Amino acid sequence: MDITIYHNARCGTSRNTLALIRNTGIEPTVIDYLAKPPSHALLKAMIAAAGLTVRGAIRRKEAAYAERGLDNPALDDDALIDAMLAHPIVIERPFVVTTQGVRLCRPSELVLDILPLPQRGAFSKEDGEALIDASGQRIAR
Repeated sequence: MDITIYHNARCGTSRNTLALIRNTGIEPTVIDYLAKPPSHALLKAMIAAAGLTVRGAIRRKEAAYAERGLDNPALDDDALIDAMLAHPIVIERPFVVTTQGVRLCRPSELVLDILPLPQRGAFSKEDGEALIDASGQRIAR
């Protein structure tokens, strides 16, 4: 099974997403996008495949967002993507790519929509929120 996660190990949402992938028994390709960001074309394609706008894939909470003037409405998509690649901390995370689709997994349980295999057992987020029961079924909210 070919699954890739663009991961930031310091991010709880990214860690939870990675753990949900692993709970299927699949070991994904883990890319530290801060150290190795995707190409311009790949990032643009992932954003489009996830059904997002470029602005929707920018992490506005990061200081670099304001410092770099990325809130400027005059910046077009290509300029924003160039800025995201120059300062990958402003790429929203985690993006996950599977044969079932691409998602920006915020919240982490969005990854469940594109995993090719079911969950193999219970799963709770780092904060204790139960997502998957002992039989591998999603807990209704």
